[in-house]
Amino acid sequence: MSKVNTLEAMSIDELRSFIPLVGEELTVVVQSEPGCGKTSLLSMIAEDNGDKWRSPKDGYDIDGDKYDYIYVDCPVKDMQDIGMTIPNHASKQLEYYVSSLFNLNSDKPKVILLDEFMKSPKLLQVVFTRLMLERMVGDKPLGKSVVFASSNNASDGVGDSMLAHAGNRVCIVPMSKPTPKEWLPWAGNNGISRIVRAAVAMFPRCLASYTQGDEQKDNPYIFRPTNGALSFVSPRSLAKCDVIVKNRDKLTENAVKVGLAGTVGAAFAADMAAFMSLEKTLSDVSDIVKHPDTIDVPKDISAQLMIMFQAVDVLETQDQLSKFMQFVKRIPSEEVQSVFFTMMMRSPKGIRLARNNEEIGKWAENNHDLF
Repeated sequence: MSKVNTLEAMSIDELRSFIPLVGEELTVVVQSEPGCGKTSLLSMIAEDNGDKWRSPKDGYDIDGDKYDYIYVDCPVKDMQDIGMTIPNHASKQLEYYVSSLFNLNSDKPKVILLDEFMKSPKLLQVVFTRLMLERMVGDKPLGKSVVFASSNNASDGVGDSMLAHAGNRVCIVPMSKPTPKEWLPWAGNNGISRIVRAAVAMFPRCLASYTQGDEQKDNPYIFRPTNGALSFVSPRSLAKCDVIVKNRDKLTENAVKVGLAGTVGAAFAADMAAFMSLEKTLSDVSDIVKHPDTIDVPKDISAQLMIMFQAVDVLETQDQLSKFMQFVKRIPSEEVQSVFFTMMMRSPKGIRLARNNEEIGKWAENNHDLF
């Protein structure tokens, strides 16, 4: 299998800018392997517009301040979920009635995600194709609307296909899988526990992609179309497993291991089990801030990482940050130190502290070659 050229893919951050700019005239079909965050593009675009789009578990909020945000779960829809033709007895004609899903009673422009479009029944693909090409639902115009779609890679082997004549009328864009460097700031800003974040930082191969070719053929963590595994590491499964990690003290050790294995796969579950055992031996950041020059620095890199991820979460003042930096500078590896610096600069709370901190400034000046 040949290695995919990274220039042929966009990052999720590039797509959240690209789709709104072109999406009224050109439908973007985003493709990636499972669990990489394609669906989250709708909420990201809402956030960029100053609107809030609730998650599916809360019910879809299509009534934003500026736009209606419409999520269409294509594989589970049938024709009557989109619209249907019914008799008008007064005119003795058939008229097309559109589902309330599209909120046509609202005059606001719409942002519509056709999620897992290529898994739609073929008849519905015809209906969705008109929506994508003409901004029409059946015979009814949407008006000003951004329409985009998502699907898996054809090489993922999960049943994605598209009508050829439609493919030539849209913009099919591969989305690159988030790297640990991209995923970790998101995880920190969304409350993912330090154990999960530290494990990803320690084992960055867990977010590699099978599309990278032979170098990943023995990677035990990732999705590979050829091995049939249902549980593997992805940005989605990492977020999902966090509820198990956070409730580990209420569960048996066996329940935690089996639950993690069923979410992120056995290999990564074993690695996280080791991190959970290690966590019990670590000094708390509050104690480190009190004694930054004398408290023991753990020799294990994974332990160092876990302490730094906790610090990003809990440091609140310039004084605390300055004292913690005294501890960071005692860590032998400048590369490991750089993890803390990077996470602080990519955290909204962290950057407010770090941008004016003298100790951070000195460290960045002395280690600029690391970036």
